[in-house]
Amino acid sequence: MFDSVAPSYDRLNHLMSFGVDRSWRRKALREIVDGSQQRILDVACGTGDSTIAIALAAGSGTRVTGIDISDKMMSYVMEKASHEGVHDRIKLLKADAEALPFQDGHFHRVTCAFGIRNFEHKDIALQEFLRVLAPGGKAVILELSVPDNKRLRRLYDMYFMHILPFVGGKISGNREAYKYLPASVHAFPAPDVFCEMMRTAGFTNVSFRTFTFGLCRMYVGER
Repeated sequence: MFDSVAPSYDRLNHLMSFGVDRSWRRKALREIVDGSQQRILDVACGTGDSTIAIALAAGSGTRVTGIDISDKMMSYVMEKASHEGVHDRIKLLKADAEALPFQDGHFHRVTCAFGIRNFEHKDIALQEFLRVLAPGGKAVILELSVPDNKRLRRLYDMYFMHILPFVGGKISGNREAYKYLPASVHAFPAPDVFCEMMRTAGFTNVSFRTFTFGLCRMYVGER
């Protein structure tokens, strides 16, 4: 599915979120980048928007590894990274988030932007995030969410369940993919439930922040 929508993925992301997804990523950067030379893992990196933003913000001493299971999505990363002048700071690898091919404690940060809702076993992925983090490291997870306000929720459902699949299907040629998107967001655990999942995986100081009336939430946990 992700291979099939890869060519239009970036354009549709920015169009469907009215560009506000960029501001969510910028807020996450404040938790990810600390000014030191870091090793950062971007899980489910897709076409690399977050991967490149991290590389730009972190500077030349930091190395960012992006992983995904979609070759077609990742095929766009290096072209975009070269355009931004950060291709030498990024390494890509096809890998499964539930079986990360890295040593224990290798990374200072693990991040995942708008991908964890697609994982079959989120609990196993969270355990893997923790395993590859160095002591004192952090996991920073961005995910789409459902507004708490009932009136806004009705507007949200109208847009996400009807308008988005129609427009997304027209542009991408795959309407089913854009019917899957709202379904996967609705199926994602509530914030308190997901925070408890992170604690169960072994994270400490777990917290979340809500952005744009509940359209997105950021979860942070420490090792």
